[in-house]
Amino acid sequence: MADYILGIDTSNYTTSAALCTGDSGHPAGVRIFAQKKRPLPVKEGERGLRQSDALFAHTVGLPEVLEELAAVAPHDPDFRIMAVGYSGRPRDLDGSYMPCFLAGESVARGIAAADGIPAYRFSHQAGHIAAAAYSAGDACFWEAPFLAFHLSGGTTDLLSVTPEEDTFRIRMIGTSRDLHAGQLVDRIGVLLGIPFPAGPGLERLAAACEGSVPAPKICVRGCDCNLSGAENQARDLIARGAPPETAAAYVFRFLEKTLCEMTRNALRESPGTPVLFAGGVMSSRLMRSALSSVCDAHFAEPEFSSDNAAGAAILGFRRWRRENGGED
Repeated sequence: MADYILGIDTSNYTTSAALCTGDSGHPAGVRIFAQKKRPLPVKEGERGLRQSDALFAHTVGLPEVLEELAAVAPHDPDFRIMAVGYSGRPRDLDGSYMPCFLAGESVARGIAAADGIPAYRFSHQAGHIAAAAYSAGDACFWEAPFLAFHLSGGTTDLLSVTPEEDTFRIRMIGTSRDLHAGQLVDRIGVLLGIPFPAGPGLERLAAACEGSVPAPKICVRGCDCNLSGAENQARDLIARGAPPETAAAYVFRFLEKTLCEMTRNALRESPGTPVLFAGGVMSSRLMRSALSSVCDAHFAEPEFSSDNAAGAAILGFRRWRRENGGED
């Protein structure tokens, strides 16, 4: 039988859908067959979307993304979708809620009801961790506790993660007390004339920096950090006529030093624990060398690091498999 799980994620900036099937050769026991994504439209010069606009964009775009996914689905008479996994909230915390996820939940539950199959609800954060762990390809993330960073426009979270049979038990041990990593990148990027989301453009600008970069003055207390100082310092560099490349490089240098310090502090309690880096900000490769020097660091490919439905599909397949006696 060709049994597949459909994954759906409607985050604040990306509509995505994925197909997942079993694969005993992969540490996660699954294989992402295909994934389709569509960024939500953001007006030039703006730094984000209102939730009402994001919800509308998902309502318009999700059927088209699903049609694109259906066009590349297996041409197999035994192909069948056994369940739908979807992102229903931002984090696994009481009261965690964002309206944009209602678009994906509505479609996922509608498909499941029409086909008489289960619909499994996960958090967007758990999906990020699952997708990054899948891409990293190491069995440790499915067998033993680890640390994970989730860095995006809405999160700068340091997490203690324990794998369970079909999901993860996630406990936040550190976060940003003001600005989030993705917000910092987008604010400075837009200020420099880079279209939102500014991550890829700011990374290219930073990579082109050939001059010296001022030493960042970071603020880390234990496993918590503050990032608003980076925005102020980068704005000051720009106001004083520093090249755009220098300001861009400063932002990534500030994040790099902050994450390294948070990691060192967390590892004092659990030395040697592997650290997984997930979220759209970690699509950048600029910080990887420094992070690898302070921990057993693992990174995902950009398509599995940025917002995606692969994680919901992976978790959905693992839950469906458990409920059906462990069969692929």
